[in-house]
Amino acid sequence: MSDAVRFGLVGYGSGGRIFHAPLIASAAGIEFLGVVTTNEERRKELAGNLPGKAAFDSIAALKEAGAEAVAISTPVTTHAELALEAIAHGLHVVVDKPFTLDAPRAREVVAAAKAKGVLLSVYQNRRYDSDFRTLRRLIDDGQFGTVRRFESRFERWSPERKPGPAGGGTLLDFGSHLVDQALVLNGPAVRAYAEVRGSGELDDDFFLALHHVNGVESHLWGSWRQGAPGPRYRVAGTTGTFVIAGIDGQEAELKAGRSPADLGDQWGVEAEETWGRIYRGDDGTRVRSERGRWDLYYPAFAAAVRGEGPLPVDPNDVVRNMTVLDAARESARSGQAIRL
Repeated sequence: MSDAVRFGLVGYGSGGRIFHAPLIASAAGIEFLGVVTTNEERRKELAGNLPGKAAFDSIAALKEAGAEAVAISTPVTTHAELALEAIAHGLHVVVDKPFTLDAPRAREVVAAAKAKGVLLSVYQNRRYDSDFRTLRRLIDDGQFGTVRRFESRFERWSPERKPGPAGGGTLLDFGSHLVDQALVLNGPAVRAYAEVRGSGELDDDFFLALHHVNGVESHLWGSWRQGAPGPRYRVAGTTGTFVIAGIDGQEAELKAGRSPADLGDQWGVEAEETWGRIYRGDDGTRVRSERGRWDLYYPAFAAAVRGEGPLPVDPNDVVRNMTVLDAARESARSGQAIRL
């Protein structure tokens, strides 16, 4: 552990507790110091979940304890402020998604990190989903020709859920992943059109269409009140269409209290019955799913801190993503497609 990156976490709500702490704690090349939280209930949960990990009152206190890097998992309304504070202390920073509330604020944080000479990344863990990694492999191998239409969904049936202002709404929450994946696979977009609906303070249902420079049309859906969720992906190419129904299983594993430290090589392995298929008419051929590898993100960030590899997610990518999401909100308000 002598060369391990000394890492802290800010926030121990559901995001920090479920999606970050177990992965940081089990990551190679990282010494997990503890969590910044002043909430007594969260401190008790930390002591029960991760005995021996310290609770800190502030980012400054975390820095004084020897931290070199920090992950921020708090409500999106606080992300920019906390990221700027960590950067000012000279810490390398991972920010959960949504990165910020809009693109101008994202640019400000990215510029601050560059000026300070610290590394900055966003936690786009869905780039490491089993289904997304499988899709990238199939596209790279030309398994269903040239992609023409890319359909991607995060749809759930929880109509009682009311997204609050602290989360930024479903377009910002689910859209941060869906847009990122669409741009990674299909390149930059030149036009965005969105429809957004909400039954609470903020939107809980959206549709977003992107036209990419290479001619691909991306259709993205996010919803908490979809009674019949569609397939996770339906990607149409010139020689076939790839369809996969269910969502990657790593979220369910973490919510069940399991981590890569527990499951080892079985972490992220999808059961054969959940694998996707390539269709050519009625002929559907099952294709092997790649392992989900959320466990690779933090080791990759630690390696980047040590100068031994690239950042797992370039911060300029999040500015590009936020620009698209800003355009989507403008489109939903105006009813018009927006040029990017």
